[in-house]
Amino acid sequence: MSHFDVDEYSLHTSPVGNDLGNEEDPVQDHRPRLLIMGLRRSGKSSIQKVVFHKMPPNETLFLESTNKVIKENITSFIDFQVWDFPGQIDYFDPAFDSNVIFGEYGALIFVIDAQDDYIEALSRLHQTVTRAFQVNPDLTFEVFIHKVDALSDEYKIDTQRDIQQRTTDDLVDVGLENVPLSFYLTSIYDHSIFEAFSKVIQKLVPQLPTLENLLNILCSNSGIEKAFLFDVNSKIYIATDSSPVDMQTYEICSDMIDVIIDISEIYGRTNSFHYIDEIYGDDQTQVETNGNAGNYGTTTDTANDASSLIKLTNGMVLCLRGVNRFLALVCLLRSDNFEKHGLINYNFGCFKQAIAEVFELKRHSAAERLRRERMRLSESVEDNVGG
Repeated sequence: MSHFDVDEYSLHTSPVGNDLGNEEDPVQDHRPRLLIMGLRRSGKSSIQKVVFHKMPPNETLFLESTNKVIKENITSFIDFQVWDFPGQIDYFDPAFDSNVIFGEYGALIFVIDAQDDYIEALSRLHQTVTRAFQVNPDLTFEVFIHKVDALSDEYKIDTQRDIQQRTTDDLVDVGLENVPLSFYLTSIYDHSIFEAFSKVIQKLVPQLPTLENLLNILCSNSGIEKAFLFDVNSKIYIATDSSPVDMQTYEICSDMIDVIIDISEIYGRTNSFHYIDEIYGDDQTQVETNGNAGNYGTTTDTANDASSLIKLTNGMVLCLRGVNRFLALVCLLRSDNFEKHGLINYNFGCFKQAIAEVFELKRHSAAERLRRERMRLSESVEDNVGG
């Protein structure tokens, strides 16, 4: 039986240091950053483990409290860093350089425990946003109102409204009414945390308008109801077509990735046809995978050609196609439209080629930036030696 190694396909995460004082390669330090901040026990580390390390939510109950800054490199369709800040650290202390923390392009994610008294958290949020905006106005500011799974729907809405109003009023009082703040209700026990991170990451993808346009063209020419471009390991979608995102549709497309990976681990390269009971309905749901899908976790061309199909009992069809070693396209369409599978296959081939060209341009741009950065550093060293 073939073994499916998730790590080879997935996001590769490696620690690059646990101290803000660590000196890093200045050429490599320009990747976007996700700065995760908040009070102690607000759920910051749990979020990171669930989203980027695929830890089951129940296991986060045994995580120890973070006592030092953790910096990790995330290698995927877009390389970025995740900085997890302990709640007890005062990063406004003069011992910390605010330019080092907030100076790079990225997003600041502030996590608030919705089940606790959040007055102190709002005070820390205000201080953090005020200081960070002064250092780097280009940061995006995201507020995760977390642990809402135990709250009623009405209480969730009231809590979000109260936090948003208090935060906005405090910023207006200091003349920062133009600071862009986004608020999300999140929980690690459902898809809301992945939906929120998808919105955050999309703001860091400069190719987003192009990707959305390509998805719109694919949907309109293939009879596709909804399409998501997923990062497979984290289940973050980096782009979708312009039609409104229905949470139920997103959840079912996201769940398909887990189903296919689980089947691929078991059945490997062999052609298989299975029944999964009561996943998407009261009746049985057919899951069909081809031989390529069994090796979906590799970094070879097989992963790029992975494809799977799930026929739902409501007459809809879920279709997954591998785009590259990081990304997969998951589509929802009516079974009548899927009869034109030849047309869909051709259109997907065109879409896949266009995606490759988009990211090829990205790689060329990054290589040119690194070349100029190295030249600048080399000239700086030569000037110092000459002086």
